[in-house]
Amino acid sequence: MSLAGALWRDNAELAATALAHPFVRGLADGTLPAGVFAGYLAQDAFFLDSFARAYALALAHSPDRAGLHAFADLLAGVREELRLHASYARRWDIDLDRVEPLPATSAYTDFLLATAALGDVGQTCAAMTPCMRLYAYLGQSLAGSQPSDRYHDWIATYADPGFEQLAARLEGLLDTYGSPGPRTATAYRRAMRLEVAFFDAAYPDADAPHGPR
Repeated sequence: MSLAGALWRDNAELAATALAHPFVRGLADGTLPAGVFAGYLAQDAFFLDSFARAYALALAHSPDRAGLHAFADLLAGVREELRLHASYARRWDIDLDRVEPLPATSAYTDFLLATAALGDVGQTCAAMTPCMRLYAYLGQSLAGSQPSDRYHDWIATYADPGFEQLAARLEGLLDTYGSPGPRTATAYRRAMRLEVAFFDAAYPDADAPHGPR
């Protein structure tokens, strides 16, 4: 099994927690309050700005030309996600330029940027891959369960084969540049925990099944 595949397998319980989260289930059945989704969207746009910067740092630190081109392509993929957020923001009159990050958002962005700035490219991939693989997993899982039309655009974005290709490409970079061991496993699991915490913060009034810490 590849390094990326083994890490995903080892964190399967956190992926299941995310899929069962009231926020994600609310996306699937359309019961998620619009205000909750709007708040999440603003936080996620803030997060994606940092995610793009982490890709840029990985590009700058890339040890070879193949990595340089791959990270450039992945950075372009983040722009597509940000376009989705911008379209929602226009529709619901959300000012994305005035977002104040919640503690859970800051914890995640600080972790990503510190890893990308101070760690090697393999560590950066370990910190970034969970976001891409988890969202591909969520999108594909929700799309396969006849979701409500209310959040169709969000689900369709992450269920799209193009997004799966981006996730798989980042996993390939993790396999290429990452090294099996505690540091890599810790970075990957930390990112998975922060993903669950992000949903917890987005829907704090829900009876969320908090995953393993």
